[in-house]
Amino acid sequence: MRTPTLASETRRTRSGSGGSAERAIAAAEAHGAHNYHPLPVVVASAEGAWMTDVEGRRYLDLLAGYSALNFGHRNRRLIEAAKAQLDRVTLTSRAFHHDRFGAFCSELAELCGMEMVLPMNTGAEAMETAIKTARKWGYRIKGVPDGRARIIAARDNFHGRTITLISCSTDPEARADHGPFTPGFSIVPYGDLAAMEAALDAAPEETVAVLLEPIQGEAGVVVPPPGYLAGVRELTRERNVLFIADEIQSGLGRTGTTFACEHEGVVPDVYVLGKALGGGVVPVSAVVSSGEVLGVHRPGEHGSTFGGSPLACAIALEVIAMVRTGEFQRRSATLGELLHRELGLLVGRGVEQVRGRGLWAGVDIHPSRGTGRQISERLMDRRVLVKDTHGATIRIAPPLVISEEDLEWALDQLRAVLAE
Repeated sequence: MRTPTLASETRRTRSGSGGSAERAIAAAEAHGAHNYHPLPVVVASAEGAWMTDVEGRRYLDLLAGYSALNFGHRNRRLIEAAKAQLDRVTLTSRAFHHDRFGAFCSELAELCGMEMVLPMNTGAEAMETAIKTARKWGYRIKGVPDGRARIIAARDNFHGRTITLISCSTDPEARADHGPFTPGFSIVPYGDLAAMEAALDAAPEETVAVLLEPIQGEAGVVVPPPGYLAGVRELTRERNVLFIADEIQSGLGRTGTTFACEHEGVVPDVYVLGKALGGGVVPVSAVVSSGEVLGVHRPGEHGSTFGGSPLACAIALEVIAMVRTGEFQRRSATLGELLHRELGLLVGRGVEQVRGRGLWAGVDIHPSRGTGRQISERLMDRRVLVKDTHGATIRIAPPLVISEEDLEWALDQLRAVLAE
């Protein structure tokens, strides 16, 4: 469905709603911590790839909750699964078994080609869990001396904002005023296989894991050079080091395959999943690996009150069933070809570079056209919502249910903005 005209929007605006957005934004600014800088749009409802604000204006969502909404807003199957579970039981804590947990773990493990699942809630929790697991595996299985475990991460990564996760980050905004930091990390340039090999060989007996995003999202949808992931997989296998793939944003169909690692035929030792696993309904995340790796955990050593709850499992089971059809991977691959072809034609016409895979793109804006924030605001005025990152880049990641017509319309708006 194409966006309504401004005249039709005026007719659709709720009577008496004037100033609703301003009041909502003022309240947020006055009482909410300023740890985000959102665009000045106040969403009241959403469906599919479209959101409607408090004034009745409709916007095409090209961010999809940073890939949490791969299956669209209020996806019918996911909402029905949630409603059915809400009428039964929502939470038991892991103090007791419940009837959805075993099915969730077994089906997610099968989807990943793994054996065991450790569920959490947010992506950051899952990343913390993966790091704790890798260290514990290093001490109990590899024989690393106590307190010496070392993990190699990539420059410009984004794995979350806990103290430990920013300890392996190079983002000055995330790190500023938050030290002292967690030790035990080495940082190498992303995409540089020689640097990775040198880092692995610097302390092979103490290195327990390499932690990578198969595509770096927050950095601007950075795709590594061909052969990089496969090379890292081989280096880690040779040295008895775990390869942890952070597929929180890139997984579950976003890049045209179930997991972004598949583009190089790579199977890591550990998948870290989140965002789309909860269908945009509730936070659901998980660490998925072999029995040897996740088997290092014993009762009482790690846990989560809400992780693996009945409600979370019910929704995630429906997500897994939807991913298994292959429909969303195919849509991402097919529409991704259109997206990248048309974005590529804008290089030299207001765009400096385009990166990405599937329905995921980082677009570097030429300074003559404005900053990434300014382009985002001008697109918002045209009823298209994207988000900037690192000053000059906008990220495009629509729900995978977006129609070809709507995607083409959004690209028309970007062309118009760049031509202004």
